[in-house]
Amino acid sequence: MTNSKRTLWIFAGLALVCGFLLFAAFVFTGIGRLTAPAPFPTIDLFATLSASTPVSAFSPAPITPTATSAFDFSEPIQPDPKTGVTDIPSASAQDGPAGQIVFTCQIYKYQAAEQICIMNADGTGYRRLTTDDSKRHFYPSLSPDGRRLLYSAFRENNVYEIYSYELDDGSVDRLTNRTGVLTAPEYSPDGQAITFTRWTVNSDRYRIMTMERSGNNPNNIPNIEGWDPTWSPNGKQILFASDRNGAVQLFAVKENGKGLHQVSNLPAIRGRSDWSVLGKIVTYSGEAWRRELYIMNADGSESRQLTPTGGNSQGPSFSPDGDWVAFTAYFDKYSDIHGCEIYIIRTDGTDLRRLTDNDYCDYQPRWGP
Repeated sequence: MTNSKRTLWIFAGLALVCGFLLFAAFVFTGIGRLTAPAPFPTIDLFATLSASTPVSAFSPAPITPTATSAFDFSEPIQPDPKTGVTDIPSASAQDGPAGQIVFTCQIYKYQAAEQICIMNADGTGYRRLTTDDSKRHFYPSLSPDGRRLLYSAFRENNVYEIYSYELDDGSVDRLTNRTGVLTAPEYSPDGQAITFTRWTVNSDRYRIMTMERSGNNPNNIPNIEGWDPTWSPNGKQILFASDRNGAVQLFAVKENGKGLHQVSNLPAIRGRSDWSVLGKIVTYSGEAWRRELYIMNADGSESRQLTPTGGNSQGPSFSPDGDWVAFTAYFDKYSDIHGCEIYIIRTDGTDLRRLTDNDYCDYQPRWGP
């Protein structure tokens, strides 16, 4: 074989090997993407977080836009192809709602170091409240007078405590003492009681609890298992999520355990919901990364999709006047696991606005005065 032919064979062999390696890289990358778990934001805890629904099980009824709808629900909102950003306006103080919103801010992009932040309802005045970088703080909510807030924070293995934070001076009081993983605390409408979720490693059960605002006299609601409780506007019932009848739905019950009844009938309820002073309930439902907010009457009737399709919307909270809803979504950064921001929308589905714009997740908003 001549030198020129040998050189040609060598080059051909190298090209064949390189081509094979390139093909293999594409194949294994594709397999890795198919087998790797989908990116999942840290929205809510335990059962609320880990629950999943097969695609085939989620088939909501089609939504017919009304004359007041600002969006066409038949097609997802698409970002600008050049900038990758969805054209959703930010809120403004001139025409926006009043009050303040507390939320979990994942400023270190790390769940174990989440903090509690607060801002005005128009998105201004964003500031961090908690100061311990080494512990997880989440599930905040404001008192009815807007002077203090509750949140859950890590204390030790299998122990999360509930804390009260005074907005005037930043003082913090621990209300509980090593009774399990306590989450989702909320004041009653009169500010005198607190409801929350308790989970213990020994029982592996989620119980709906109540206690005095001081933390004294914690009690289970008899025979009730569930999570993410919130009070009715008159303080006589507690709304919560539970899988007691199979699929997760919303239920309401009196504090003494009587009057239990199912409220929702949606295909894939998650957890955190809210009950407005106008008698409406808002929740979120759907398979992972395709969640939407739904609003309904207090008895579960006339349920309708509130958010425009395509934002993976979740964790809703009503404004104090009941006319707006704050929530977490990914409209502007859908493919980014750290891209969840806080948005607001009117209860008729119009006037969607973004409140936050950070390179980390802001989520679990709770609105107060």
